Amino acid sequence: MNNHFDAIILGAGAAGMMCAFTAGRRGRRVLLLDHAEAPGAKILISGGGRCNFTNTGTEPSRFFSANPHFARSALSRYTQHDFIALVEKHRIPYHEKTLGQLFCDGSARAIVGLLLDECEAAGVDLRLRHRVVDVSRAEAFRVETDRGTFTAPALVLATGGLSIPKMGATGLSLEVARRFGLPIVETRPALVPLTFGEADLALMRPISGVSLPVEARAGKTRFREAMLFTHRGLSGPAILQVSTPWRAGEAVTLDLLPDVDATAWLLARKNERPKAALHTVLAEQLPQRLASALGQVRLAQHTRPIGELGNKALKEVATLLKGMALTPTGTEGYAKAEVMAGGVDTAALSSQTMAAQDVPGLHVIGEAVDVTGWLGGYNFQWAWSSGWCAGMSV
Repeated sequence: MNNHFDAIILGAGAAGMMCAFTAGRRGRRVLLLDHAEAPGAKILISGGGRCNFTNTGTEPSRFFSANPHFARSALSRYTQHDFIALVEKHRIPYHEKTLGQLFCDGSARAIVGLLLDECEAAGVDLRLRHRVVDVSRAEAFRVETDRGTFTAPALVLATGGLSIPKMGATGLSLEVARRFGLPIVETRPALVPLTFGEADLALMRPISGVSLPVEARAGKTRFREAMLFTHRGLSGPAILQVSTPWRAGEAVTLDLLPDVDATAWLLARKNERPKAALHTVLAEQLPQRLASALGQVRLAQHTRPIGELGNKALKEVATLLKGMALTPTGTEGYAKAEVMAGGVDTAALSSQTMAAQDVPGLHVIGEAVDVTGWLGGYNFQWAWSSGWCAGMSV
């Protein structure tokens, strides 16, 4: 059997399958390898099983990277509109949920089926249950697996990052990249719930399950979406979003009333409801359980009716509501992270082809690259765009 190919792609996930059929369409003989028993495992669990496959608002500013301009070329060469056209070609019903997020009407299996159909049509040789044992390079790349050895002049690293290890995530792409001398930007869990110490959990634990719209800020980055209190800290879209730029030791700041001039509102209520308790007034704008918890934990010194509180005290309450600074102790880690941030340094890669500058034939795509999108379909679009660019290059 001929085990020599034009290109070998490690990882049959979103980026890997996209790259494989793009190269196959160009007449390349492509081998797509994966250690799993089925392709696209993370696609199947994404979006609650409906796959948030892209976002209509995709643009480079919605991605984090040490080089914020790196993603621009790939995203412009293969856009969200290109992938939407592919979804429509396969007659997959979809809908916009919110903020440009596109989901399948039915199961995420439709997206996996699309990718597999395209791979089959392009003649891609997909081999599952192949565990990579070693990767080396002489005249060509040599990939040794527990079920045979394969060679090719082009090798694409598409095994993803370290997030959700129970779905089979490994650090293989990073390991191979290091072996060939590619620099790695420090990796960390991203789009992940934040954890807090006992002092903050005194507020959070009793109201686990309560959610509300907030504006969350970490550094210069801010997101306005829903936030959820948990028994370990904070979650929900707003928190997942700021978890990517957040760094250990920094505070996350919450505006609990993003649509309200809190000072003016409290002063008005002081005149209108002077006998009401502060937490009762807060419950007009906040979930009742949260208002009560704030009254007991953060505002316990204000026990008198609101009409008896001085204007200075009410302004201090307003400042807390508009800018509650909380310092996380950490995150819930890769087990709960949607993606991995960091990865192969973009300085070592071509932004047009995803090829390594100093290792001819080697490409890195998808989550393994130091490009991390916002929550809401952006990371899938990066997989499609980076995979397409590499597929056009190998």
